[in-house]
Amino acid sequence: MKTGVGPDPLDRARFPIDPWRLVERSYSPDDLGLTETLFSVANGYLGMRATPEEGRPAYAHGTFINGFHETWPIRHAEAAYGFAETGQTIVNAPDAKVMKIYVDDEPLTFGTADLEDYERVLDFRDGVLKRNLIWRTPSGKRVCIRSTRMVSMTQRHLAIMTLEVTMLTGSAPVVISSQILNRQDGKDEYHVAKESLGHGAADPRKAAAFEDRVLLPRLSYAAEDRMALGYQCARSGMTIAVAADHDIRTPDPVDTVLRSEDDVTKMVFRVDATEGNTLRLEKVVAYHTSRGVPARELSDRCDRTLDRVRRLGLEHFVEDQKAWYADFWARADVDVCGPGTELQAVQQAIRFNLFSLAQATARTDGLGVPAKGVTGSGYEGHYFWDTEVYVVPFLCHTQPDIARNVLHFRSVMLPAARRRAAQMASNGAMYPWRTINGEEASAYYAAGTAQMHIDADICYALMKYVYAVGDIGFLIREGIDILVETARMWADLGFWRHNGKPSFHIHGVTGPDEYTTVVNNNLFTNVMARYNLEKAAQAVTRIQRDHPREYEQVAGRLRLDADEVAEWERCAEGMHIPFDEGLGIHPQDDLFLSREVWDLSRTPASLRPLMLHYHPLVIYRFQVLKQADVVLALFLQGDRFTLEQKRADFEYYDPITTGDSTLSAVVQAIIAAEVGYHEVALRYFHDALYVDLDNLHGNTVDGLHIASTGGVWSALVYGFGGLRDHSDGLYFDPRLPETWDSMCFRTAWRGSRIRVLLTRDEVSFTVETEGATPEVPLTVRGTPYTVSKGAPLVVPLPDQGPRIEGQLGERPIVGGTRPDGSTITAQVPAAIEPEDYEQEHAHAVPAFGPEPPTRREETAGPVPEAGGPR
Repeated sequence: MKTGVGPDPLDRARFPIDPWRLVERSYSPDDLGLTETLFSVANGYLGMRATPEEGRPAYAHGTFINGFHETWPIRHAEAAYGFAETGQTIVNAPDAKVMKIYVDDEPLTFGTADLEDYERVLDFRDGVLKRNLIWRTPSGKRVCIRSTRMVSMTQRHLAIMTLEVTMLTGSAPVVISSQILNRQDGKDEYHVAKESLGHGAADPRKAAAFEDRVLLPRLSYAAEDRMALGYQCARSGMTIAVAADHDIRTPDPVDTVLRSEDDVTKMVFRVDATEGNTLRLEKVVAYHTSRGVPARELSDRCDRTLDRVRRLGLEHFVEDQKAWYADFWARADVDVCGPGTELQAVQQAIRFNLFSLAQATARTDGLGVPAKGVTGSGYEGHYFWDTEVYVVPFLCHTQPDIARNVLHFRSVMLPAARRRAAQMASNGAMYPWRTINGEEASAYYAAGTAQMHIDADICYALMKYVYAVGDIGFLIREGIDILVETARMWADLGFWRHNGKPSFHIHGVTGPDEYTTVVNNNLFTNVMARYNLEKAAQAVTRIQRDHPREYEQVAGRLRLDADEVAEWERCAEGMHIPFDEGLGIHPQDDLFLSREVWDLSRTPASLRPLMLHYHPLVIYRFQVLKQADVVLALFLQGDRFTLEQKRADFEYYDPITTGDSTLSAVVQAIIAAEVGYHEVALRYFHDALYVDLDNLHGNTVDGLHIASTGGVWSALVYGFGGLRDHSDGLYFDPRLPETWDSMCFRTAWRGSRIRVLLTRDEVSFTVETEGATPEVPLTVRGTPYTVSKGAPLVVPLPDQGPRIEGQLGERPIVGGTRPDGSTITAQVPAAIEPEDYEQEHAHAVPAFGPEPPTRREETAGPVPEAGGPR
């Protein structure tokens, strides 16, 4: 990935700065996949990539429904008991965006069309994608074409599109072919192989292509103004129906032709358009899916959705959309102020990321949040731990009802998690590493199933919600089952060692860092498991004390007893937390420091990300991280580490963290800000801010990185705003960047909405909406306060926390002595391309070092004192 991109890396001639819109001023065929993703419209259930209405050219046509997937048998080269058996991949739903345009029988085709004017705008205030252009046809006529596309936030199954064609110069026959097209299996006349999803070199981030037909036809019709298609997935049995209504308005006469086949329905409008007249087509689309309801029934549901639009009119839903977004921004906006245009660019990028969160989560309605939302097929459309750690905190503090929906989804998955635990010879529940339907879909267990920390991550998110909202009812009805069953898993997975003081150990797991797998006592896993065990015990005790009648029901259905709860408390108290006295840091796992260090400062950018250029075993032999691991633990469990420990750990791990994962920069920004590396924090924040807008990881073509967008909010609010909510309260220790004059954000707490305004000299709190209790307690740098409606609180700030000037060095910390007496060195493993081997085979192939004939290059030097600058 590119790092250090700065506060404004975009081409502003093409993408001008606008605080509330993403604007494209000129068309380019060079980055179709990127712009198709960036200009997507979605609501968390339905997502439409920004491919042109005319259908071509396109990188990856895509319409996606959250959770609508096909299954397929995983073929392991060497299978073993407990390996994931069934893959799950999101399906490219029938495409209803298509409205092909012909003038004088000539098609409008981007890339070859003569465009006198072009602008595409995605407005964050209403979620409407607009495109305006003037096309000079081959015969010299000038045509103005305007289109809009909107996926409704208030009606989760609804999308609204409009198309206007105006003959500016000359009259001509105009044809609009409105279609619903099965792109998953069918091929339109413009299909070429490279446009299909999953093409290109092997990349585990991409979705695999299906070998057989996926969508089996179940209905197809076109009659009067409505057309529809319906299908059933061949293996998963899931069903889908999509229907479209049309309303065409023009003063010129219209002729309509209908066509209906298994994989396409068409409604073709033919108009002899007169110069100066405008043809307007309104296309309203409904999508409904199910795990097994017949497609005919889903078609009836589509009819009801479309009939409602006919009855109320398009404007009703457009106004509802504006009202929804107005409320969203009143809760979620983060406003930054400062001199110069650079901060205006930052403001635009912040709102793009927050807008992307809205589009990924708003109408999940009991489903998970896919890693790419519904903007692409990347990561197969799977749900990961990303949601709980990076997205749910944002939802808890801005959209608590949506947070509850997401957590309810994990509750629904609990039976499958229990079955998986039993398969893995464990008590309790073991949530899948990646999934859509609740079953484990990760074929590579070392970096998948072994990441058992997902159990604790879900509990972390659950307690974030309970603390922020005070929803004890949800905890009693659903949350406690998750807490208990995951605590049981940890208590069973770990074991006791009695070497002096008894300690509890967890072996054979993988932490967030996927470049170090199947280890003993991964620090992140142990710290989060401790939290899981503690919170489960506390929740059971609280329910027993405060809700005895409900406790009897809980204890009955979960077969709880006091001895088991006491055992969780002992496991948590005895949890082994690795620490190396010599280096003064927390090792990532028991054997992490025994490995040699990978010197990333001498690793060419052409070999990044490492996972695409090195065999996993090569990577596993080194101290090198895909993403923040220990540093993430320092954030999520920050109240369990001292500031000195955080600084020492950050200084050690930062130079060996590749940032090959988009989950990393945001966490590094937060901890860098907390420990005082304010310039480093801002650099990492910019890297996170432009992950998608500048395509920093090269795979935004496959969809937005939703966890990263959630992390941007965390970097702002937790990092610079200094918010901490580790327990039952709000704590603030701000870190405003030196180049910013102020930052304003909101946080929801127990029904109250609090406006937080941070400046260089003070932080102020204003209750905008009052919750259940009139006073909200909070703490600023250790001093307790309360704030209430009509009584704002202003707290002077003598500084913005510790400040360490300059950047961290790029070279890793080496020269230290391991417990066995050996010296830590840094190396770079050679990457030999297979096609180059024959040229090299006659000579000694170097095992290490980018330049032969040196076998290994080492960097060594004195180890700085714990927490000291380098």
